[in-house]
Amino acid sequence: MEEMKNDILEYVIDEYLDEDEEDEVGFDSPLISSGIVDSFSMVSLKVFLEKKYGIKLPDEEATPEAFDTVDSIAELVQKHLNK
Repeated sequence: MEEMKNDILEYVIDEYLDEDEEDEVGFDSPLISSGIVDSFSMVSLKVFLEKKYGIKLPDEEATPEAFDTVDSIAELVQKHLNK
């Protein structure tokens, strides 16, 4: 789970942050409510997760709440890995 969180965090930092913002984001940092991830970014993040982990995340579960922190994203992915 820790490796998954690191992979997700690395993706978010690489894709959505400027270099001067990198140090401010952790596993429990708000991504959507802080504006780091917007609705368009959420779609690309969902596609990344589905490809990387070989899962299908139902649209009804890919909510702003579920995608608001790396911790909550990892929990959602883990839930679908176990199916």
